[in-house]
Amino acid sequence: MRHPLDTPDNWRKSSYSGGGDGNNCVEITNSPTHISVRDSKSPTNRILSFPVPSFTTFLQSLKSPTSR
Repeated sequence: MRHPLDTPDNWRKSSYSGGGDGNNCVEITNSPTHISVRDSKSPTNRILSFPVPSFTTFLQSLKSPTSR
């Protein structure tokens, strides 16, 4: 199986990309074990990669009313 980072078509832009051309956002891709995030304006620069459970916990904490 190919890793998602090897296939540019697997990168998806955030639904919060903003107006206009939507270039002010992050892109995300996933594999069974990791979620990876990159800047859409600089896709060849560094990529952040997280184990799925850690990324899930991070998203849940953002949605939590106590984190605001």
